[in-house]
Amino acid sequence: MQKRPSREVRLGLVQMSCTDDPEANVKKALDAIAGAAARGADIVCLQELFRTRYFCQVQDPALFDLAEPVPGPTTEALAGAARRHGVVVVGSVFERRAAGLYHNTAVVIERDGALAGLYRKMHIPDDPLYFEKYYFAPGDTGFLSFATSAARVGTLVCWDQWYPEAARLTALKGAEVLVYPTAIGWHPREKAEQGEAQHQAWETIQRAHAIANGVFVAAVNRVGVEGGLEFWGGSFVADPFGRVLAKASCSGEETLVVALDLARIEDVRRNWPFLRDRRTDSFGGITARFLEP
Repeated sequence: MQKRPSREVRLGLVQMSCTDDPEANVKKALDAIAGAAARGADIVCLQELFRTRYFCQVQDPALFDLAEPVPGPTTEALAGAARRHGVVVVGSVFERRAAGLYHNTAVVIERDGALAGLYRKMHIPDDPLYFEKYYFAPGDTGFLSFATSAARVGTLVCWDQWYPEAARLTALKGAEVLVYPTAIGWHPREKAEQGEAQHQAWETIQRAHAIANGVFVAAVNRVGVEGGLEFWGGSFVADPFGRVLAKASCSGEETLVVALDLARIEDVRRNWPFLRDRRTDSFGGITARFLEP
């Protein structure tokens, strides 16, 4: 059988620490986009809520002032970077949709600076130091993929990465690459006993999404200590076989640029035809909250 030609795209992941100065954080992200583009990136993905420190550790109504519309100042800055460097940009913003209505939103910006679309985070956590339900309404966009000039990209955000249904539905929308802007870290009191297991679980489930759906999966996390959390970095890319192609450190700022051969999706799915063999006629119970034994 004749070998299919390669469909290579280069994916950049920007793992960075954040300060109390939003403008400085945006400038750092823009500089990192420029650096990734100089290394050949076609798509550059930023971490969750990169403009600010992770503010969801407290419940403070004054922090709603950090939100902005889409389009707005941050998306305009990202659009300018996309145009200057000829790259697709995936960004993450605290979206003010209306007075009293806010979302945790991923935006996809084309190489020409046009907004290709947005996805609003569907799964909203409420844990100690992760009080996101206070700030964000659950997303109402459904699960989406965006046909960019580089690849068909599916955007999911942080807590979404634990849900196989989210990955599956996004893959069924045609996504070739699932990208997860992320802000996950350790509670200091848990790290010694559970830290390694938590990190392994986080990586393992996303590699499983790559295998189960025959797609590339990328998680881009923040790094550094903010308030009561130590963000564990570890941004990585897995191929459709679940193999980790590249991974950043757990302690430092880093920009990965990783070559992805999208032709691998066809090869893997032919040998592991999970989409073909799904028993969709028997999955009705998946929409129930719980099924009594």
